[in-house]
Amino acid sequence: MSDQLTHTSQHHIKLSEESLQKQTTTLNLGPTHPATHGVFQNIMEIDGERVLETVPTIGYIHRAFEKIAERRPYYQVTTLTDRLNYCSAPINNMGWHMTMEKLLGIKTPKHVDYMRVTMMELSRIADHLVCNSVVAVDTGALTGFTYVFQYREKIYEIFEEVCGSRLTTNMGRVGGFERNFTDVLFTKLDGFIATFPKMMKEFEGLMNRNRIFMDRCIGAGPISAERALNYGFTGPNLRATGVDYDVRVASPYSSYEDFEFTIPVGTKGDVYDRYMVRNDEIWQSFSIVKQALAKIRKIDAEFPDQKNVFYAPEADKFHLPVKEDVYTKMEALIYHFKMVMGEIDAPAGEVYHSVEGGNGEVGYYLISDGGRTPYRLHFRRPCFIYYQAYPEMVEGGLLSDAVIALSSLNVIAGELDA
Repeated sequence: MSDQLTHTSQHHIKLSEESLQKQTTTLNLGPTHPATHGVFQNIMEIDGERVLETVPTIGYIHRAFEKIAERRPYYQVTTLTDRLNYCSAPINNMGWHMTMEKLLGIKTPKHVDYMRVTMMELSRIADHLVCNSVVAVDTGALTGFTYVFQYREKIYEIFEEVCGSRLTTNMGRVGGFERNFTDVLFTKLDGFIATFPKMMKEFEGLMNRNRIFMDRCIGAGPISAERALNYGFTGPNLRATGVDYDVRVASPYSSYEDFEFTIPVGTKGDVYDRYMVRNDEIWQSFSIVKQALAKIRKIDAEFPDQKNVFYAPEADKFHLPVKEDVYTKMEALIYHFKMVMGEIDAPAGEVYHSVEGGNGEVGYYLISDGGRTPYRLHFRRPCFIYYQAYPEMVEGGLLSDAVIALSSLNVIAGELDA
């Protein structure tokens, strides 16, 4: 007994000596930590406040979307895309619908394209408002966060008017939308357009040239254009390094070639550049929303027969029949049943389509064997790609810089762990 106690005591003394000799600290940033933005973890080795090494751990909310999609009818995949970047779900939804349209050879009318652009750019504004206001919170400024969220709420009210949902929207259908824009929606859009600029200017007045905010952000979490390209960066995080790549311009879809807008770029690829690029993109998206609304109204005025066009006619078999027809017409009832039960075949083929999401290029690589579900489906998630660069961006910097670098990347756990 006494020998065992002696051995135990010697073991504790040895451990104490080792801990005294160690000059660094191992810190778990996550997986459920107030400084992380979702369920993921960084095991950091720090020397005082300096980050020496960090090892990311992901997969905490992996839901096997790509395997689930192999057992789901095509129209049900839309609800999976909602749960990628849930801060701008309509962009994911419409990117998937466009992928299906490419497989089916469907060309959407201009009226539908402009409706889609309106919703996608509102989504981008909402996404960037969340990201930039959270960067502000992580530097100690809460006021801007509570202020801009009022306008995120206004955008969600517009989404609710379109599809009945706010966050995971399941918005639109293959070929267009489930229903046309209502007068109430146009009223809400007009109200948003009239009041948003004042709020945005006040937020910028609080943050953009704030000396404390600038000192915290400039030089924090930088990455060069070359390294960003090597990692496969896209979106605001790539443009912050000075590379002006944008899917809306490089490979236009949904009639983006009809709109006038510029691509904001940074220079250093640090937290401040990422913040400023997203801020400038908010203004560009706001301009696109106004242009799209004007184009919709012009079509409605000049071509009254196009006013009620909200989906492509050749996409009928992926669009639920009018409910009154389902109750009274056998053909409509049959098609309603076939669609709901997932009994609509798609042609065999292999397609890739991408859109400019809130965080970068969101792509869908689809292989169809001619059945009722995808044979294979791969989601290109920008978060998963650029999060791999996080250790390189924060090593050698301060722990406080590592937190705001994570905020400015806008890593969304749902998109990271599809």
